[in-house]
Amino acid sequence: MFRAMSEKILCPECGYPVRTYRNPVPTVDIIIRHNQGIVLIKRSNPPHGWALPGGFVDYGESLEQAARREAGEETGLSLLDLKQFHAYSDPQRDPRQHTLSIVFTATGTGVLESGDDAAEAEVFPLNDLPSPLCFDHAQILADFRTSLEGDS
Repeated sequence: MFRAMSEKILCPECGYPVRTYRNPVPTVDIIIRHNQGIVLIKRSNPPHGWALPGGFVDYGESLEQAARREAGEETGLSLLDLKQFHAYSDPQRDPRQHTLSIVFTATGTGVLESGDDAAEAEVFPLNDLPSPLCFDHAQILADFRTSLEGDS
């Protein structure tokens, strides 16, 4: 099931053996509140289906910067009141590779429009979400719903 955590490769410049490490890839997902609902995108790339806006963290980018960038690219929205919600790290959460996601909550402002790898962007009531949801986003949104119930 698990491959080696590291391997030795030769430096292409000098030929010296160096060790490379396999680590989970950091991602962000954003629960965006907008117009009395939650913003979801319909993915144009596999795995297909509805998902929270989000994506990979670029090198040199903070988690918060990645969340704002991904939200803007996929939904056209700016984010207010950005807060970390929870981390999700199940190695099976993404069928493409081992990722971990830091999930944020925020309020979206502006005009909702799909972009980047989002074929569509829509607002759904939290109690009436489309199916299927990609990755572990159904669990993330169930946890979010539970957190809201605890606040009441």
